[in-house]
Amino acid sequence: MKLFNLISKKSVLTAALLLAGGGVASAASRLDWPQFHGPSGSGTALSPKACPVEFGPSKGVEWSLPILPGHSSPCIVGNRIFLTGFDKPTKVLSTLCVDRSTGKLLWHRDRTVETPETTHEISNPATSTPASDGRAVYVYFASYGLTAYDFTGKELWTLPLPAPDNPRGFGSGTSPIVASGLVLLDVHAGEKSHLLAVHAKTGKPAWEAKNPIFNGGWSSPVVWKENGEEVVGMLNSGRFCARRLKDGTEKWWISGLPNQICATPLVAGNVLYIHGTGVLGEKTDLIRPPNFDTMIAQYDTDKDGKLATDEIPQSVLVVDRHTSGGAGNMDLRQMVLFGSGGKPVTFDRQGWEKALAGFDEFSSGDFMKTRVVAARIGGVGDVSKTSILWSESKGVPEVPSALLVQNRLYLIKSGGVVVCRDAVTGKSIYEERVGAPGGYFASPVSAGGRVYAASDNGIVTVLADGDTLKVLAHNNLEEPILATPALVNGRVYVRTASKLYSFR
Repeated sequence: MKLFNLISKKSVLTAALLLAGGGVASAASRLDWPQFHGPSGSGTALSPKACPVEFGPSKGVEWSLPILPGHSSPCIVGNRIFLTGFDKPTKVLSTLCVDRSTGKLLWHRDRTVETPETTHEISNPATSTPASDGRAVYVYFASYGLTAYDFTGKELWTLPLPAPDNPRGFGSGTSPIVASGLVLLDVHAGEKSHLLAVHAKTGKPAWEAKNPIFNGGWSSPVVWKENGEEVVGMLNSGRFCARRLKDGTEKWWISGLPNQICATPLVAGNVLYIHGTGVLGEKTDLIRPPNFDTMIAQYDTDKDGKLATDEIPQSVLVVDRHTSGGAGNMDLRQMVLFGSGGKPVTFDRQGWEKALAGFDEFSSGDFMKTRVVAARIGGVGDVSKTSILWSESKGVPEVPSALLVQNRLYLIKSGGVVVCRDAVTGKSIYEERVGAPGGYFASPVSAGGRVYAASDNGIVTVLADGDTLKVLAHNNLEEPILATPALVNGRVYVRTASKLYSFR
């Protein structure tokens, strides 16, 4: 592949020497970032070292490396960084291993697929973040399945899996995690969707737990302990389920949750934090169409007193996700055609008023349910009414996962709005704009009392943890960021559209 030809023979030799003479610990250490959203999915670095506040392409760069496009986050174990990429012209999916000290590419392993998975316009077939237990790295490409490599790049096993069957053909977004010798992955296969546990050493399935109903979503599993027993939790559309790690049997569940599930749950102590939005985002993203008189006055081009589909300009939005370039927005014409099965429609006053009533009903119904919930872990069976500690319906991001720092829960919304809640009560501490608009797909992360939030405009905003908004810096990396950054031992690792950076 052309990109990797940029790596010199000298770099390859250096990589070989490093692999022959060194290596990493046999298990992931507390200083690593071994999965999506960091240690245990917490988003918080365990190293006491503070990370830099100000950085950019010409400031604080320890190294940078050109990489293939992809949205997977860096998985970091010892002196190795693992991530994935996709070369669209050649249909090649690539797993990359980078030396953390030098930024040199140590190896890449490529797999050509005949039909890459279909994804949303802003997504990529290399979205799933690798996971590692310190002995191997486990990589999921929904286009073919799950693969394990050792740290020299030797393939240990591959488990083919069905292509994802996610709602609306948006592709997969879930990432694997590793716990107690098992690789855990949420497999989206329509009515056959299930949580899968695979033996990390062999790739042989240990168990699979079928979802009681088709639960779509793009979340990743989370693991914790209850009374000494390891439990794996999975948040899907409308439902969170806690299962015994040893065999996948259900322990307890919470139902009645939102339908649009992208964020990965967070467990801290004996509290579970989960959130999701409606199928078109948060309710505040919806824009009610104008009344009939306004529409006729502005858009009835043939002056027949009626409104035809092709008279509605695409500039009239009903969903504004506040992303750069309008990614994910929906215009009124799109919505009308979606509701009519693609057939043109002409509205008179009565028809338009009926359509508005339908819009209002949809906006207030279950399909647009939005919640952030704190729940007590544990219990038996359906704990939907007994475990909830608090629940709020406002200030909920569609994609980024929540971040807990001290007793403050941070949520970052597209448009550059940070919502800080008291993690114990759920009450809003503040909700303010950070001064960096655009879409927020990367999840916030923290180290040393600082919070890092990256936008699709390429701005990494650094906040001071506290009860008031304090912006420490806006760092412009000059190209889109959709992958969640990693924070390890005083470094900030950021993947942009074309580069991987290490800032110190």
